[in-house]
Amino acid sequence: MAVNSYRDDEHVGTMGKRQTLTRLFSYLFQYKKQVAGVLACMLIAVAISLINPLIIEHAIDVNIAGRDMMGLYRLAAFALVLNLIFIVLVKVRMYVMAKVSNQILLDIRQELYVHIQTLSFSFFDSRPTGKILARIIGDVNSLKHVLTNSVTTLIPDFITICGVICIMLVKDWKLALASLSSIPLMMVAVWFIQKASHKRWQIFRKKSSNLNAYVHEDIAGMSVVQSFRAEDETQEIFNGLAKEHQEAFQKAVQLSDMFGPTVDICWGLGAMFLYWAGIQLIGAEYVSVGTLVVFGTYISMFWSPVMNLSNFYNQVVTNLTAAERIFDILDTQPDIVDGSQVQELPDIQGTVEFSHVSFTYDEGTPTETKVLDDVSFVIRPGETIALVGPTGAGKTTIVNLISRFYDIQKGRILIDGYDIQKISMDSLRRQMGVMTQDNFIFQGTVRENIAYGKLDATEDEIIRAAKAVNAHDFIEKLEKGYDTELKERGAGLSIGQRQLIAFARTMVSMPRILILDEATSSIDTHTELLVQQGIEALLAGRTSFVIAHRLSTIQKADRIFVIGQGGILEQGSPAELMEKRGHYYELYMAQFKNI
Repeated sequence: MAVNSYRDDEHVGTMGKRQTLTRLFSYLFQYKKQVAGVLACMLIAVAISLINPLIIEHAIDVNIAGRDMMGLYRLAAFALVLNLIFIVLVKVRMYVMAKVSNQILLDIRQELYVHIQTLSFSFFDSRPTGKILARIIGDVNSLKHVLTNSVTTLIPDFITICGVICIMLVKDWKLALASLSSIPLMMVAVWFIQKASHKRWQIFRKKSSNLNAYVHEDIAGMSVVQSFRAEDETQEIFNGLAKEHQEAFQKAVQLSDMFGPTVDICWGLGAMFLYWAGIQLIGAEYVSVGTLVVFGTYISMFWSPVMNLSNFYNQVVTNLTAAERIFDILDTQPDIVDGSQVQELPDIQGTVEFSHVSFTYDEGTPTETKVLDDVSFVIRPGETIALVGPTGAGKTTIVNLISRFYDIQKGRILIDGYDIQKISMDSLRRQMGVMTQDNFIFQGTVRENIAYGKLDATEDEIIRAAKAVNAHDFIEKLEKGYDTELKERGAGLSIGQRQLIAFARTMVSMPRILILDEATSSIDTHTELLVQQGIEALLAGRTSFVIAHRLSTIQKADRIFVIGQGGILEQGSPAELMEKRGHYYELYMAQFKNI
């Protein structure tokens, strides 16, 4: 299966910048009332900011020039009231938009998380967990300022710029053109900067994802790292990935930091042209001091929001790649989905049939691997089937296909005569119990971990399941019994105890079909005997598939399938297969010859 490791940069589907931004900003429409209120506040605030220079002009050219001190005081009081209102409106808009943007981030993260849970095993098989976490956490967080500033910066500053241009043109179009003469230069420079900057930020996000994936893998495998004294090797790999991450960031920032100086230069040129035109071209006798002051104020009011918009544009360019990576996952369709006319699977007896089933991993790719080829068998209700064979023969693939974690390319798989591709996955999987050798224990109480197999399980059902697998006695001896808080992955419990809790979690769901994939591989012999007794008592009459390398654990199976070479090499009861002296006999003798 094609795997994207921490050494490889991720491939992200291409989406146009405009399409990405439109899709991102569409989340704002879910909060139309709040955004509308913020816009109303900002429109009033912008109007106040546009009036301020006119107040100054009036104060200079009328009140001060005419020595009208009472008029000046009244004008100052009016300006004070206006600007107090301005401050209140700014605070309100900042509070509301911070709340809205945080809620949108929560919405995106929840949407992303819910969607990821619908994706097929092939999605998770092909990339490290750390790279998925990087998108759920880091990429989503990076969108906060873009969402907030899209309302609090983009709209008011754009309105401010339009208002300033209109006022300047009305007052004196010649001075206005001189003030704005450097805009074309800025637009050309910004276009070139963002073109190259976006590509560099894409590379940075990929390097960040690689580093995150490696750190997650290294921490998860820390016991192995320390056991084999591989700290130096892992440090070297980490340093290499961290350096790539640093270099990618520096290259991206070098270009992004050019936005500010570009605007500053154009701002300075605009101011220079304004005063040169006002004094040299038009003449000082035609332009009053108040007019020059007000134009100087307006040119600052023009270029200040332009600077804000350039910073916002810089944020967009910087974080647009994060949005692209998020939407890339949201647009990833699960390989395994319910059809348009699926039906609910009723309560089953447990008949399982494979009819000419063929399955290939990564079909049609250079890494395709054919595992099953025209496999057929029928399992009767209540039968216990053991699957044995070498690693990679297809044992786990068979049970994964029964649970429909992958879809077959040819043939049919039937449960009680129902084609599993024509029934809902939920109705199929709720009647199945899967127990693997990787017994994941969640952080929480023992009770919560067992009830995970049946979220509405009663206290009696939880205790009955624990007793059935002989977990009750050791649970009762824990500090708080069933209310004992377990650490992540069950740290502090023995491997055998973790497996017993996982067994109880599987048992509480009372599945009609049970799958045990090397489920007792890490339990000591004494505990294994207790568990086997519990399984036999609880699962009598249920169809079971048992994958085991220790042949001693499957001697009570009704039938044994020896898997290999793309199919079933032989099948029969343990006694029958021993008499045949075939593949199973060779496996048995090889395992027990030294005992």
